[in-house]
Amino acid sequence: MRRYFRALMLCAVFAVLSGLFVYRKLFDSDGGNGAKRIFIPQRLPGGRRGAADKTGPQSPHWYNRYIMRQRGQVESGGGSIQSGLEPPMHLAVVACGERLEETLTMIKSAVLLSIKRLCLHIFSEDQLHASFTEALESWPGFVRSRFNYTVYSISFPSENAAEWKKLFKPCASQRLFLPMILKHIDSLVYVDSDILFLQPVDRLWALLSRFNSSQLAAMAPEHEEPRIAWYNRFARHPFYGRTGINSGVMLMNMTRMRNMFFKNDMTSAGLRWEELLMPLLQKYKLNITWGDQDLLNIIFHHNPESLLEFPCQWNYRPDHCIYGSNCASAEEEGIYILHGNRGVYHDHKQPAFRAVYEAIRKYTFGADPLTSLLAPLEEELLKTTHTYCGKSHVLFTKRLAHSLESINRKVPHGR
Repeated sequence: MRRYFRALMLCAVFAVLSGLFVYRKLFDSDGGNGAKRIFIPQRLPGGRRGAADKTGPQSPHWYNRYIMRQRGQVESGGGSIQSGLEPPMHLAVVACGERLEETLTMIKSAVLLSIKRLCLHIFSEDQLHASFTEALESWPGFVRSRFNYTVYSISFPSENAAEWKKLFKPCASQRLFLPMILKHIDSLVYVDSDILFLQPVDRLWALLSRFNSSQLAAMAPEHEEPRIAWYNRFARHPFYGRTGINSGVMLMNMTRMRNMFFKNDMTSAGLRWEELLMPLLQKYKLNITWGDQDLLNIIFHHNPESLLEFPCQWNYRPDHCIYGSNCASAEEEGIYILHGNRGVYHDHKQPAFRAVYEAIRKYTFGADPLTSLLAPLEEELLKTTHTYCGKSHVLFTKRLAHSLESINRKVPHGR
């Protein structure tokens, strides 16, 4: 009997020690910080993680995108796992209708030149989702490793969706709702699909650090020369500054946008961003011409202290050269971002703009960018000197040449 009692006591001691050992292991595995957290990637309404929703975990591509998506959310404040990677730059674009190839060319210019990793937010009609995924997944691995992406469905407030969607151009007003849709993102670069980066996105992203305590967005003026400007001559609504602003390139601190109460001409009380948009549209919809850009002009007319105005070289359009060069910052330092509005990439009205677009579109990743992109572009631009913009062709390659020389030492060739 005494032996049974001793055996029982020995088993009890072993059980207690085993329990303490397991508890210690669990405690150590969490770093001593309490309950262990498990990260589950958040899916936004209408969003797709590349092709992940279709392929599932059986696809190695799905796994790679899952990991990159997870890291991107953690770095932007959307999760609790700590990562040693530098936070990515967030770039958003909206593409509807026949904008697939144009949008991919914009993305190509951004990925080609950027230094830090990019997190792309692509908003498009559902029928374009598979085409975006197929195209981006076809890019070489050394390129794919430099960005991750999410494709989202177009989404407007349900009670006014039809009205928002048809404002100006199909889906263009989607940008107004990015602060409400991408709630986990702090800051973002929004660009139209007809944008081409001629230097790294990093340079534009760095302007966020120049925001003072009241600024929450940055855009370029609509015009430099008031005598040919549109807003000060034709607008039937309030607009920002002397000549208005162009929203084709927009840098946003969306945390500040979500938290601010905006002054307006509809109520004496400030309104939050999501409270402001629909009343503004209802009041001015018969007076606006350029849709959501006009609404942004009205908002920043009443809140000028909230906007950082950057020079026209960050949003260079045909208006800056069609009647002769009138962008002083581009004259000095070259064009940083090219904006081919009015479809100039796809017709022959402004061959200098079309030449830049075609050079980037035709470039093959892995080829020497100086001989396969810059040299053919310079040759084509010499054929455009019969136009006012073509006469300023040096501005189109000044920054691009510097950017390509910088990346040429880093890009693996011949893959």
